[in-house]
Amino acid sequence: MPSMNKDLKSKTYAHLEQTVVDLGGKKYLAKYIFSFIHAKDAAEIDDITPLSKAFRQTLAENGYYISKLKTIEKLVDPDGTIKYLFELPDGSRIESVLLCTDAPNIRKTLCISCQAGCRMGCDFCATAKLKFRRNLTAGEIADQVNIIFADSGKINNVVYMGMGEPLDNYESVTDSVSIINHHTGKYIGQRHITVSTCGITEGIEKLAAEEIVPRLAISLHAPNDKLRARLMPIVNRYPLKKLFASLRSYQMQTRKRITFEYCMIKGVNDSVAHAQELIKLLAPLKSSVNLIEYNPHDGCEFLASNKHVIKRFQDVLMKAGMETVIRYKRGQKIKAACGQLGATWLKK
Repeated sequence: MPSMNKDLKSKTYAHLEQTVVDLGGKKYLAKYIFSFIHAKDAAEIDDITPLSKAFRQTLAENGYYISKLKTIEKLVDPDGTIKYLFELPDGSRIESVLLCTDAPNIRKTLCISCQAGCRMGCDFCATAKLKFRRNLTAGEIADQVNIIFADSGKINNVVYMGMGEPLDNYESVTDSVSIINHHTGKYIGQRHITVSTCGITEGIEKLAAEEIVPRLAISLHAPNDKLRARLMPIVNRYPLKKLFASLRSYQMQTRKRITFEYCMIKGVNDSVAHAQELIKLLAPLKSSVNLIEYNPHDGCEFLASNKHVIKRFQDVLMKAGMETVIRYKRGQKIKAACGQLGATWLKK
């Protein structure tokens, strides 16, 4: 495999400017490289025709190249959800999911991956049961957007909610945010980019200080440490007290609303008492809640809460003035629903 730090697709606009200058070129040449890769999908350095032949040769002689994910499979669910299976250069595989709303206001939300596998070990998640292979590069993360954009048209929102924990791959994730946000590339606004985390507090604190601050979502799923520990081992390192201290700091710096994701699991975290406890926990923050209908998969004995139980949970939250949306199952037939990515590989 070629050196990953020589991949032009992984470099932010600022990094490309420095690369060009280091090679004896003029800084403005970075604009051609960036726009041809991220707006025009250039596959080879020679495709960047505004660069002189001599400078293209200089890039190649110094080991620079443009990476490309390999599309292995594209699956379409009857509900319109699309799942893409990609292969990385080392043979690792990842999945990305495109969700489309109905007409007349068709909007496309792309859920992308940031790691091959995951280290967090959440008990309800299929990806967590796969062996962690490695972090993705910024180019491999951004290329999911580039490829699916080219295949399915304009994407309105990008969410880092696929395979892996984004803040466990901090630099690549924040570089990829810079790449997909840049005006000479796909130009997806920071208000339309969401990074989800299970609660790595130092990453949350660093994210608040970034020049580009995406929306923040917290994968919560329980209103107390005892129950959360049953579902998410990360609570042993980042208890709720520590997590919420970082969230208050984040909100003071950014003034941004925080979204909390709460997977509804039958008989585990779906009672009225759990809802009331959640209200008290979230009260100090400006927030909204996404109630996610649990999606079963092989190797996990959890069941989804009944729809009337989910609605009752929502009613309790909304009566307390908490903005709450129910996310019912999408893409379940192709194992593209929340918590199912990688599920088709478990038996293998």
